Amino acid sequence: MPSATTTGSRSASVPGVGRALAGLIASGCLLLLSVAAWLNPSANGHGTHTQLGMRECSWATMLDRPCPTCGMTTAFAFAAEGSFVASAAAQPFGFLLALGTAIAFWGSLHVALFGSGIGQAAAGMVRPAVMWIIGGAVLAAWAYKIVTWSSA
Repeated sequence: MPSATTTGSRSASVPGVGRALAGLIASGCLLLLSVAAWLNPSANGHGTHTQLGMRECSWATMLDRPCPTCGMTTAFAFAAEGSFVASAAAQPFGFLLALGTAIAFWGSLHVALFGSGIGQAAAGMVRPAVMWIIGGAVLAAWAYKIVTWSSA
């Protein structure tokens, strides 16, 4: 007689190693979001990363133009405080990454605690077409930053 997991009447449980990995992913996401919540987002949409001891962006200082990741830290900081419009205005793709990080935290935590297979289902959605869409979104967000750039 086939087991319940092979008939599809209940989902398969993730083994201990997978649950531990999910716990590590959840911890990393929580750390990232916690650091973002600790930061004070820059009102001009970029430069928040300097609070982490990093240098100012060389693209911004030398070229007076934003780099492809310009505003990501600021977007995360705004999103962490619940200012979603300000987050999207600072860096649209950064806002999406912050939301994705929060979703990944909760999903990974669920897998770690309950052995759910949702992580495997999410990983199965990563296809070349999805990666092309993500790449296009990164380029569109960079173009947005170039158009809205203010070095003030």
